[in-house]
Amino acid sequence: MEGIILFGLALVLLFLGAQVAFTFAGVSVIVGLIVLGADLFAFMPYRVMGIMENTTLMAIPLFIFMGIVLQKSGLAERLLESSAKLFGSFSGGLAISTIVVGAFLAASTGVVGASVVAMGVISLPSMLKNNYNKPVATGVICAAGTLGQIIPPSIILIILGDVMGVPVGDLFKAALLPGAILIMAYVAYISVLGLAKPEHCPPVPSDEDIRGLLLEAGKNVIPTLILILAVLGSIFAGIATPTESAAIGAVGAVVLTSFYRSFSWNSLMDSSKETVKVSSMIFAILIGATAFSMVFSYSEGDYLVEEFFQQLPGDEWTFIAIAMLAILVLGFFIDFIEIAFLVVPILIPVANSLGIDLVWFAILISMNLQTSFLTPPFGFSLFYLKGVAPAAIKTSHIYKGVMPFILIQIAVLLLLIAFPEQLIIR
Repeated sequence: MEGIILFGLALVLLFLGAQVAFTFAGVSVIVGLIVLGADLFAFMPYRVMGIMENTTLMAIPLFIFMGIVLQKSGLAERLLESSAKLFGSFSGGLAISTIVVGAFLAASTGVVGASVVAMGVISLPSMLKNNYNKPVATGVICAAGTLGQIIPPSIILIILGDVMGVPVGDLFKAALLPGAILIMAYVAYISVLGLAKPEHCPPVPSDEDIRGLLLEAGKNVIPTLILILAVLGSIFAGIATPTESAAIGAVGAVVLTSFYRSFSWNSLMDSSKETVKVSSMIFAILIGATAFSMVFSYSEGDYLVEEFFQQLPGDEWTFIAIAMLAILVLGFFIDFIEIAFLVVPILIPVANSLGIDLVWFAILISMNLQTSFLTPPFGFSLFYLKGVAPAAIKTSHIYKGVMPFILIQIAVLLLLIAFPEQLIIR
């Protein structure tokens, strides 16, 4: 019963907007002291030390640094300009170019906020200038910007790998095909929309030389692609661990800024400071969540949850359905990091007892958590875009625009549930 009170109280405070790290830690201390006594927290220093010595988690600040450096180098601007010129002459071409660039940014930066803001500043004015439907334009940018949640190197996959005890390299490999399917589904939707309602995403004629455009696009894409292949290829080939490949990515990002002549010591310092801020936030939440999971476990809350699911009819399929629905609904209100640290540890013992493949389960959770960036009223991508959008863009335009992409994500999630063997690469 104490575990249920602990979980419920944490959720209520999160819904009310309390700071995540302090909510986890504060609720854990209060309930732990009242119910279990102060001796429980004698184990806390060992848990914190375990976090600090966790080599897998070291990849998080390195990948964040890599993403911020590339974002400050103007990578998004160059990719968007090149792809917009290449695809713009087709109906829906600007929107498709935004999706393609979103995929590249996801694989090279993985920072959702930076991707949405960059495309909102560059791509949105161009689409509006060319008479794109406002919901279509805003929906494409929000959806493309969140691809960093499922496409490696994804921060959420690193967190899930640590929380679930699954090798991060296995998760990166397993996420490749689902990420590609999601990108193709986005492109297919825009292509069909362009044919059915060309006035919503009209073509942008260009009289520039196609050979010159291809050379320009190659100059912008190939160096970034080499970096992506170096980072992910070293993991998949077994040459480097995710942490070591993250270090390769961090150094490679700095080298790329020199190649594009955008390197400066001030920019490097700003990137380092931003990395410290984001990483500190994640690790503060992780330490609070560790205290939460310790109190929840010692109050036998995990046994109650496991017993509840085992008594339901339908075994693992009922569990999968309820777990996915719960994560989807929670994503309307709280952030993916909070869900990963608060909800996932409670589900893992049940998944293990039911014999569910944790790699597959982690990909389902990651795909589901990606939806939390788009779901109104608190989807972070919606806020990021609204913050940089022109005054003509209303919140209702953004909400309406993301709805088709939310449905696409749910459809891909259902495909992953129905065909795990065919869609998960081992």
